[in-house]
Amino acid sequence: MLFQHLPPRRRRWKRAASFLSFGAASLACLAGSPVATFSLASAQESVASSETSDFAPNLITDRALERTTYQQAGGYDPRFDLKTDAVMVYGVSDEAIATLEKWRAESGSKVAVMTGVAWGSYNDYLDGKYDGATHWDDAQVRADGERIMHDPATPYLAPSIAFCDYLESRLKKVVDAGVETLFLEEPELWAFAGFSDTFKREWQMYYNESWIRPDSSCDAQYRSAKLMQYLYRRLLDRVCASLKEYSLRTYNRPLKVYVATHSLLSYSQIRMVSPESALLDLPGIDGIIAQVWTGTSRHSNIYNGVQAERTFESAFLEYNVTQEMVRGTGKRVYYLNDPVEDNPRYDWNDYKTNYLSTLVASLMQSETHYYEVAPWPSRVFLGSFPAGSPDATTIPKDYASTLTLTFQQLRDMKQPNAEYDGATEGVGVLLADSAMFQRAEPTVRECAAPDASDPTRPNTLEIQTFGDFFGLATPLIKRGIPVGVPVLDHALRYPGYLDKYKVLALSYEYQKPSSPGLHAVLADWVNRGGVLIYVGAETDVYHAAKDWWNSGSLSYATPGEHLFESLGLNKRPESGKYRFGKGWIYVDRVRPAHYNRSQDNADAYRSLVAEAVAATGGKYVERNYFLKRRGPYVLAATLTESLSDEPLKLAGRLVNLFDPKLQPLDGVEVAPGERAWLLDLDKVTAPTPAVLASSCRVESIKNENGVLTLETTATSGVDAISLLKLDAKPTSVSVDGTALENWRWDAESQTLFFAFPTTGKATIEIL
Repeated sequence: MLFQHLPPRRRRWKRAASFLSFGAASLACLAGSPVATFSLASAQESVASSETSDFAPNLITDRALERTTYQQAGGYDPRFDLKTDAVMVYGVSDEAIATLEKWRAESGSKVAVMTGVAWGSYNDYLDGKYDGATHWDDAQVRADGERIMHDPATPYLAPSIAFCDYLESRLKKVVDAGVETLFLEEPELWAFAGFSDTFKREWQMYYNESWIRPDSSCDAQYRSAKLMQYLYRRLLDRVCASLKEYSLRTYNRPLKVYVATHSLLSYSQIRMVSPESALLDLPGIDGIIAQVWTGTSRHSNIYNGVQAERTFESAFLEYNVTQEMVRGTGKRVYYLNDPVEDNPRYDWNDYKTNYLSTLVASLMQSETHYYEVAPWPSRVFLGSFPAGSPDATTIPKDYASTLTLTFQQLRDMKQPNAEYDGATEGVGVLLADSAMFQRAEPTVRECAAPDASDPTRPNTLEIQTFGDFFGLATPLIKRGIPVGVPVLDHALRYPGYLDKYKVLALSYEYQKPSSPGLHAVLADWVNRGGVLIYVGAETDVYHAAKDWWNSGSLSYATPGEHLFESLGLNKRPESGKYRFGKGWIYVDRVRPAHYNRSQDNADAYRSLVAEAVAATGGKYVERNYFLKRRGPYVLAATLTESLSDEPLKLAGRLVNLFDPKLQPLDGVEVAPGERAWLLDLDKVTAPTPAVLASSCRVESIKNENGVLTLETTATSGVDAISLLKLDAKPTSVSVDGTALENWRWDAESQTLFFAFPTTGKATIEIL
């Protein structure tokens, strides 16, 4: 298969001799950099302070754009300084705050602060040093009375008002230290944790009744999870509003606050409850970090009856649902990737394979260009893995160079042209916050079918792996369909939210609608030509949970009954196809998890989706790969368990950014299970000389008297690699005045590759 190239972007900057005459004025936008900087010319100077560039690649950008960041605890160390636009120093203790000035001085990056909100080094609060009262009753507790611990000394917390006040007091000290951006990490309660004294008091206040054991009934569990979501939403609302007011009143300084959160899919799968889409209602929240990485995406799921890790496919869905969570809000989302992950028992080959899967899955989501490039880079560049093994090793040198190049290249992902190569788009699987409300006991006890083959009820393993959602998504992902995961709750919040979709799959067997108004929105969307596929046998015990559809004047047995009435049908339509306005409703009376039990079941579902796509006038296309272009970049993932084991063959002059040699290639093959991030040299629009790829941060570039000079900074101890496009072969390359032997000229592509050891910053001269 040959990739059909898009028309080249119009070039605004001519390759005129005058452009190569670089000025020597200081580049004001890079103030604070530890090296002297010079402008690339008035043209490049203007784009450095802009969110958009007129050429690509463009790797000389202003740190003020804050496109990349990372998180790190403790003091500054050049061996894990990733030279991103910003850095998040972790913790709000007095010791952590004391490190901020050195981070500012040494990193050259904007310094923000991150801290946990469900856990952290908050023993002064727990032990009573903060206000004279012990607060261990805030610790999350299991049904057997055991505390749920993040580590041996640190509990997960159910946030009381007292904890809100404590956290606010700690964060005010961070504001006093001059921090302008805060990241609050992982507001979350375990779904099975509703047994602490604090939670019991909160239940009484919220429901105006005595506490009920959450595991006593599905109704009690559903209500318990609703309360959990409210508690962390309350904390974030109180703390963020107060801190923003404090910063403006005390220092006349605006404060930005972001929440670092797992995806709605991840929390639903691992049985946790968090505010999720309800976050975006809070005016004090400026955006989120989508904490998606190998550790979340490698959770196994079922397809064709086989339980296995499917990291790329899960990550694709996770990144998409977080993008959908901010769509329409005007708020920012950063995508997290992690080259190592929290489990230290894997080797570097495992970490690399899974990192590349999550990275490419994130880059497939082209509506954001902000990235947390790594958490805890100290463990990436200083750690040895598998931990505790006699075979443990530090990171391979070539892979370290590849990672640092990736971190720098991520600053260039704001590309105006982004599209899939002929894939079927506009198909989505709706996911609601309430999916988190049905994940703890008595769910298995009351919902699992005694007969594992029952098509109308899930079995125990399917419940544990969140099989109903994956039953609607995985059969499509596995055939190369870029499934979207719109957030059902947002359909009512943001007018026109569903309009980008032509076909939507929906089930109320593992989630419930938050409002009857959602059905009016869905009815309007179908009436205007959308196709809704409703999957569900209506056997879920949670249909009886007390909520709007069975309260007050409403007496529907399931929320689906209200949906069908809204669509002009009777309350319980049989499986079939029904017309409504300009659109259609397809009803299939099986449990969604049924589709992943066998190839035949998956094929039946795909046939249903294919018919729905055709009903909208679209073309249903199956393939064994994903392929997307973002400007000059090509992203590819060839799938296993798909239509065939044929590799994806791409034509053109391409550079594999995962290859530390950065060798220009005449075509690339991507085998099943492999991922690729490629630079298409035929789509490069940057005028020469141009930095095409580099593991260094190129702070400035100038061309004077026949000498091209690059000032660079880099992660200390990692071999630097760079690829430049030039008009002619150079005669020499030197680093800090010493001639470099490790360089390569490729005449066909007019590119120069060079590599050298770096201690943090270097001046490169090319003659």
